[in-house]
Amino acid sequence: MAQFTALTSRVVVLPVNDIDTDQIIPARFLKAIDKKGMGDHLFADWRYRNDGSPKSDFVLNQPPAAGCQILLAGDNFGCGSSREHAPWALTGFGFRAVISTSFADIFRSNALKNGLLPIVVDEPTQQRLFAMVGENPNVELTIDLATQTLSFPGGAVRFPIDRFNKTCLINGVDELGYILGFEQEIAAFEARR
Repeated sequence: MAQFTALTSRVVVLPVNDIDTDQIIPARFLKAIDKKGMGDHLFADWRYRNDGSPKSDFVLNQPPAAGCQILLAGDNFGCGSSREHAPWALTGFGFRAVISTSFADIFRSNALKNGLLPIVVDEPTQQRLFAMVGENPNVELTIDLATQTLSFPGGAVRFPIDRFNKTCLINGVDELGYILGFEQEIAAFEARR
C-alpha cells in the first residue's frame, strides 16, 4: 500500500447521496480476485453505454477529471453490500481520498485497509466545497494526514481518523505490515518464553 502523508489535488465532484457499492463497482466485476484493472470499471453503469462506449456527460469521462485524486461526494457514500472491490476501483482510477458527510462503516473500513482515505466533513463544509469547485474546477484541496487537516482556499477543517489507521496510512502498511513491524519484539518475546 502506498504511503499517505500529504496530498494536493484538484477535485472530482459527484454530488449524489447514497452512492452504494454496486454503483461504485457493479456486481458483475466482482469475479476478479486482484486489483488490476478495477479502475476501468469504477461507476461502470454510469460511465459507459451498453456498447461499452463512454458517456461524455459523466464527470469521470470529462477531461477535467483526469489526474484528480480527490472525490467529493454526497452523503452516505459507500452504503450497500460489503465489497472490497469498491475501494479497489476508486484507487485503481487514481483516487486517494473521498470526502463526504458520512460513510458506511464497512466501506470506510475497506477503504482504510486499501490506502483510500475517507474524510468526513460537516454539511456546511461539504456545501462550501461543492460551490467552490463549481465556481473554479481547477481549485485544489490539500490533505495533511499528520495534522488531520483538509485545506482549501480561504479555510481549513480538521477531520477524524483513529490512531491505528492513521499510523498504517502514513507508513504505507496494512494490518499485517503493521504487525510485521514488531517482528523483532515478537521474536524476543518468543525467545524469552
